[in-house]
Amino acid sequence: MKKVLIDTNVALDILLRRPNYQNAKVVYLLAEKNQLDCYISASAITDIFFLSKKDLGKKNAKEALKNLLQVFKPATVTDNHIYQALNLDWNDFEDSVQYVVGKNLSVDYIVTRNIQDYSFGSIPAITPEMFIQAVAVV
Repeated sequence: MKKVLIDTNVALDILLRRPNYQNAKVVYLLAEKNQLDCYISASAITDIFFLSKKDLGKKNAKEALKNLLQVFKPATVTDNHIYQALNLDWNDFEDSVQYVVGKNLSVDYIVTRNIQDYSFGSIPAITPEMFIQAVAVV
């Protein structure tokens, strides 16, 4: 079974049904059917709630996040992860933290819409569309 880390933007596509919703939803459904082992870094979860609350309202954002976390497992962010991420010379610190969390989980992919943000890492970054085409059995 493939193990993946879901980036903030893909989780938001699912929760907010943004234009990239359909492909992100396929990844979600594969995880829901236990065909994927999916994680979201704990640090991203607060961002996901904050951003989704603007569109959904507090109560609905909490419910949506609870549902999402029944399928995508929260991945712990430790002090060691933060220190490792600080030592990376990446433009976006959030991406650095997510990358380090994924590396420590030994994920096969980071599923993101911004693959260029992870170009300095050793974990393949792949869009939901690319993931479906290359890896998933739909």
